[in-house]
Amino acid sequence: MDTHNTESFNKDFCEHLEYHIGRTFKNSEDSQLKGLWCDGIVYPSVESQLSKEVLLKTGTIITNAFIGPDGQDEYEMTIIFGPLSIDRYANDSDLIDCLPSEKSADWIKLDIEKRKIELRLK
Repeated sequence: MDTHNTESFNKDFCEHLEYHIGRTFKNSEDSQLKGLWCDGIVYPSVESQLSKEVLLKTGTIITNAFIGPDGQDEYEMTIIFGPLSIDRYANDSDLIDCLPSEKSADWIKLDIEKRKIELRLK
């Protein structure tokens, strides 16, 4: 029986991702992103998507994050797993090394009007 992978997608990863997004916004040359920050990532409400079987099929986790000029606007967050992060997830390994550089925001797609953010991991 496949269980939820709390080894890879866990509180430590979510906290690290929160600060990483904030630093990426700060480093961005895009004025729309530069004024934003992230004040938390919510653990997914649909926990079944954290099972290895589901994640290996979908390649995504959908959750929520608090983003905005004051970090308090709720956004739907889609995390898209790339080859390295899928491999790490399958092996219960740490995902922090799968985060792209905070010196570029090309791994983040933000729609302020719809309050959606999409992240692409390595």
